[in-house]
Amino acid sequence: MTRLDSEPRVWSVGALCLAIADTLNARFNPVAVKGEISGFSRAASGHCYFNLKDESGQIRCAMFKRAASALGFMPKDGEMVELRGKLGVYEARGDLQLVVETMQRAGQGDLFAQFLKLKANLEAEGLFDAARKRDIPAQPRAIGVITSLGAAALHDVVSALQRRVPHIPVIVAPASVQGINAPAELLQSLKKLVSWQGQLPHALSNSSPHFSTQPLSIDVILVVRGGGSMEDLWAFNDEALVRAVASCPIPIISGVGHETDFTLTDFAADLRAPTPTAAAELVATEGAQLLADCQLLQNALADALTTSLDRMSQRLDWIANRLGRPSSRLKDQTAQLMRMHQSLQYGFKSQVQVQKQMLSRHSEHLPRLLQQNFQLHHQRNLNMSTRLGLLDPHLVLERGYAWLTDDTGRALTHASDFHLNQSVTASLADGQVNLQVK
Repeated sequence: MTRLDSEPRVWSVGALCLAIADTLNARFNPVAVKGEISGFSRAASGHCYFNLKDESGQIRCAMFKRAASALGFMPKDGEMVELRGKLGVYEARGDLQLVVETMQRAGQGDLFAQFLKLKANLEAEGLFDAARKRDIPAQPRAIGVITSLGAAALHDVVSALQRRVPHIPVIVAPASVQGINAPAELLQSLKKLVSWQGQLPHALSNSSPHFSTQPLSIDVILVVRGGGSMEDLWAFNDEALVRAVASCPIPIISGVGHETDFTLTDFAADLRAPTPTAAAELVATEGAQLLADCQLLQNALADALTTSLDRMSQRLDWIANRLGRPSSRLKDQTAQLMRMHQSLQYGFKSQVQVQKQMLSRHSEHLPRLLQQNFQLHHQRNLNMSTRLGLLDPHLVLERGYAWLTDDTGRALTHASDFHLNQSVTASLADGQVNLQVK
């Protein structure tokens, strides 16, 4: 039994907050709620904070950066939305808080779910990667515009371009921007502008505010229309159109809707503009601004040139100081040349004197050296004569030997060289004897 007079449990504040949070989590989470946004703000961290209210109550909401980055629109005060998230307690203030995981405009649940699903698939393929986006040319040779001929967006774009860059040709490719036929027409107009690259588009010359007889090179394309609901802008979420925009060889600026509107074409384009007029201004730098830029460049060039001339003049002065006056330099060189001439003469005389002394010393010993050299060569000649005489064949013949040759004078040294009745000449020490083989 519970005693009526028993004391209640004493909680710490933090423990009580955690217990309430656990109860909320077990009882309600996850929770879906619909209401009106009030007091919306986005912190520098990317987290969003606001209240969700209706006629009978309100609740604090927090949407952290990860979930906020997946939003396809910019929430604003007074907008009816459907939220999904988890209830909890923010212990630091003891406040009941809904941590929002997804948000969609009320009444657009299925359509918005399709948007998020297709966006996630295309993003996973890399169609929205910033690395593949190209720079927009500052001075395009021609501008292509895709929109409806009856749309206010066309008037806004053409007015901005004529005011800012009247010298740049504009080619309009008309297409429906709303309805069941809009995606196909938008895609066809984009293909036409790409195929007309470098050619004169006769079919649209009347609808263009500028007409040129020269081949046109379209350097940028504007895809524009005014604001509207998600249903009104749905044509710009068509998958085929989004893929064509991402793969288009010409840079594309998407100016669809107002600043708070987002379509998949915005993500696929090379650049998103908040409005159609802003899209035109991004490719239409005013002439006055260009002249001002040129003036800045001219001033910078003049300053750089002046600085360079001053630096070179200073260097010239430094070199001139090192060089000095030419006459003084010439005098120094002349004096140096005279010193070198004197040194050369002295060195030459000294060398001649040394050579004379050496020659004098050699002349004293020369007769004795010549006599020794003569005796050495004479003795060498006697030795060589003796050795040569020993090789004289007559000395061998005098010892009783004979030198036998045939009629041709060929020496006969082997028994096989002789044959019957052969004439042989025998050379002896004191003459020759003719012989015949028997």
